[in-house]
Amino acid sequence: MENGIENPRLDNEHWAGVLVQALPYFRHWVGKTVVVKYGGNAMLNEELKSAVMEDIVLLNTVGIHVVLVHGGGPEINKMLDRVGKESKFVNGLRYTDAETMEIVQMVLTGKLNKDIVGILLQEGGKAVGLSGVDSGLLRAKKIDKDGADLGFVGEVTEVHPEIVQSLLEKGFIPVISTVALGESGDFNRYNINADTAAAKIAVALGAEKFVQLTNVPGVLRDVNDPKSLIQRIHLADVQKFIDEGIIAGGMIPKIECCMMAREGGVPRTHIIDGRVPHSLLIEMFSDRGIGTMIY
Repeated sequence: MENGIENPRLDNEHWAGVLVQALPYFRHWVGKTVVVKYGGNAMLNEELKSAVMEDIVLLNTVGIHVVLVHGGGPEINKMLDRVGKESKFVNGLRYTDAETMEIVQMVLTGKLNKDIVGILLQEGGKAVGLSGVDSGLLRAKKIDKDGADLGFVGEVTEVHPEIVQSLLEKGFIPVISTVALGESGDFNRYNINADTAAAKIAVALGAEKFVQLTNVPGVLRDVNDPKSLIQRIHLADVQKFIDEGIIAGGMIPKIECCMMAREGGVPRTHIIDGRVPHSLLIEMFSDRGIGTMIY
């Protein structure tokens, strides 16, 4: 700084350095497919939501094929409260009777999906909203978990990604809500866990990377210490971390989804903090990385 004025030369050199460091990553990712799961509490902050959409548009603009799969539990809870219907959970999964299923479909495919598409368009992207029902993208069967009746909660049995592949080839960003159609002969709609659906979509597309945006830094050795982040976990060590209680609670199904994607042939799987502005760009285009990688 000279005479109280910031030296623009140093600033320019700094930003040039950032771009030069990012160049190899741009080269690597162009033409590759990245599946991003986005939802829950990571969607509640409007400023952070805008940053995520900016990241996705930038990735798409430079030629990276981005598929955005979203959930929306908090929004579903709000709508159920509004209509005076109690949210009920069984073994951590939302009990979904016929009336709740209507609300789930309305919120996910009618409101949130189009809200996200609208933001992407406003940011200059090309986006198209889909649900798992469209073109038979996701087929599911009713879950029977430990003998408990969960209503219209399903697990994905088939992924037919042709409509997504077609959109990617034309430069669009597919935005997918996780409502699925029943298997052949079953005309019901099913509420699908978005993390699991995203992992299966990543496998079906032969994605290069699967990223879950969450509201935690990643896997922590000490949940009370953000600096205890474990940046890399080998598949073979996952069970040990579960046995030791390091991977616990809601982190277990997220890790299981990473394992599912990795075992299905997706080379890189990550859990990153969606509360950090532009965390997706940091993960994609720097050697710093962010969050936890399952490899």
